[in-house]
Amino acid sequence: MHTFFIAPTGFGVGLTSISLGMVGALQRAGLKVGFLKPIAQPHPGDLGPERSSELIARTHDLHSPRPLALHHVERLLGDGDLDALLEEIISQYQEAARDKDVVIVEGMVPTRQASYAARVNVHLAKSLDADVILVSAPEQESLNELADRVDIQAQLFGGPKDPKVLGVILNKVRSEDGTEAFAARLREHSPLLRRDDFRLLGCIPWLEELNAPRTRDIADLLGARVLNAGDYDQRRMLKIVLCARAVANTVQLLKPGTLVVTPGDRDDIILAASLAAMNGTPLAGLLLCSDFLPDPRIMELCRGALQTGLPVMTVATGSYDTATHLNRLNKEIPVDDTERAFKVADHVAGHLDHDWLSARCDTPRELRLSPPAFRYQLVQRAKAANKRIVLPEGSEPRTVQAAAICQARGIARCVLLAKPEAVLAVAKAQGIELPPGLEILDPDLIRSRYVEPMVALRKGKGLNAPMALAQLEDTVVLGTMMLALDEVDGLVSGAIHTTANTIRPALQLIKTAPGYNLVSSVFFMLLPDQVVVYGDCAVNPDPSAPELAEIALQSAASALAFGIEPRVAMLSYSTGDSGSGEEVEKVREATRLARALAPTLLLDGPLQYDAAAIDSVGQQKAPGSPVAGRATVFVFPDLNTGNTTYKAVQRSADCVSVGPMLQGLRKPVNDLSRGALVDDIVYTIALTAIQAANPPATTAQ
Repeated sequence: MHTFFIAPTGFGVGLTSISLGMVGALQRAGLKVGFLKPIAQPHPGDLGPERSSELIARTHDLHSPRPLALHHVERLLGDGDLDALLEEIISQYQEAARDKDVVIVEGMVPTRQASYAARVNVHLAKSLDADVILVSAPEQESLNELADRVDIQAQLFGGPKDPKVLGVILNKVRSEDGTEAFAARLREHSPLLRRDDFRLLGCIPWLEELNAPRTRDIADLLGARVLNAGDYDQRRMLKIVLCARAVANTVQLLKPGTLVVTPGDRDDIILAASLAAMNGTPLAGLLLCSDFLPDPRIMELCRGALQTGLPVMTVATGSYDTATHLNRLNKEIPVDDTERAFKVADHVAGHLDHDWLSARCDTPRELRLSPPAFRYQLVQRAKAANKRIVLPEGSEPRTVQAAAICQARGIARCVLLAKPEAVLAVAKAQGIELPPGLEILDPDLIRSRYVEPMVALRKGKGLNAPMALAQLEDTVVLGTMMLALDEVDGLVSGAIHTTANTIRPALQLIKTAPGYNLVSSVFFMLLPDQVVVYGDCAVNPDPSAPELAEIALQSAASALAFGIEPRVAMLSYSTGDSGSGEEVEKVREATRLARALAPTLLLDGPLQYDAAAIDSVGQQKAPGSPVAGRATVFVFPDLNTGNTTYKAVQRSADCVSVGPMLQGLRKPVNDLSRGALVDDIVYTIALTAIQAANPPATTAQ
């Protein structure tokens, strides 16, 4: 499935027209096309459905999700909640993309009110992992200025070095020697368009008739009083003539498609326009201004002209103000003007490089899971799993709030282990509304029932009933016993407990999954452009080569389970055969063992971090590697390196990390950072629910 994000370089470039044409061109190529206008941008006076979506529906019989209201978007942006906005748009996108080959996403148009549009467009394109096509239109500017405008917008999306920035479509091109000559001149002024990796994907010539509103649209937009409707649904305004001159000097201006604007007391102009109509000239209409109604006797004389379909309207404003209002009219296609929309769609489609666009849709590409898409996927999959998750730190304020959110949104059925009165006190103090169905279990009332099962589980370790009862005073141990007995599906702890406090009971009571010898961890690092996996950054201080190989396989399985195609880099301070030493040899041996256990897995090492992550460095340092420059799973040689790196990236790059997620246990137990935010806890609960729905498979040993 392919996605094209079309982004304007400024206001008035005809973005909706390009959407109409692109959808039509790709449909003609036999592709199933989806469309999404994520954010509505109504013009003053727009009261009906969003214009682009409705025109696409009426022209191409393609129904798309309802766009988000602009006031809702601005409230989220004003609250600094861009992530929530992007997740809502990911949800829209999933709906638009269902059963489609390609989706056209129309970006925001910058206006005086929406100066933030370009920034939002960049985030949208990256979140949707979309190919970017710019749309521009020559204004009263030099070719150098037009080239600079396109170049600046391309740089916002990463510039031509980013393979997802495809090129530009030029719309409304007015050139006496044709669009090909115009394009050739523009290339002379634009180094960007002379590159092989940034294409001119269309050059759409200006056609006056495609920008001609119906006379009815003029009446509606001006709020005119209609004296004679005539053919005002069919006639279109190609030109405006403001008649202040004598009739003899006006006659040559009375041509088809002309809207004649004159004061209502200019009987001579009214009669001249009527004579032109009776002689077969289909004027767009007669617009009478200055709040003068025509003399009824004159209108009676003009009856024959009115019967030919001549529209006559009147407005209260004077000649100058009326002309000003006409020049400022919204030129967008009205949603019910399907005749014009069909013509625009055909015209644009006929001037696009549709063969190249179709071929691009067939080109295999490396999908990247963006942070908003990852968060959306987490929530949706957790909802589908419908798992019961126990939270031993049941009265901790962040945990209470996270549990309330998860319960209210259906992410998981949460169980708080705490005194009910303590939870209620926290909720009242923090202003948290506890949703119906949120379970609160008093540990003192349930502890005794787990003594006997715990003694049975630990009988080989000499545990007796008094010892078990004492250990069950720890709510983490109590929650782990609930998990061991399948009363809950997963456990999340660590907001106020150490990692050891969370993991130790799990190792004693849950134990490792079949085929696994150790427990390790991964963090999902939500980098600006994609989500990658770091392991192990929380559990094993200095793994041996066999342990490091197992961590690599566990981490690859975790990546795949969460929609990330695993390409595993075994990290070291040396790449390939360039270095030696005990630590490098450990990574080299771990790579050999992991390959033997999973020969089809894309895995390579030892690799330095830059060789694993940066394509240009990878090609230089490890040519021919299936992983270098495109790794999605980074396996660190020891805890010192892994923990330091994840925190450095998280803090210095302002990057969200989700985890640590423990892997290798028979049932899901997950640890929180003691500095975890409420959102961190919510996403960890979601991770745990998904793990519970997808238990670890047995690995070959």
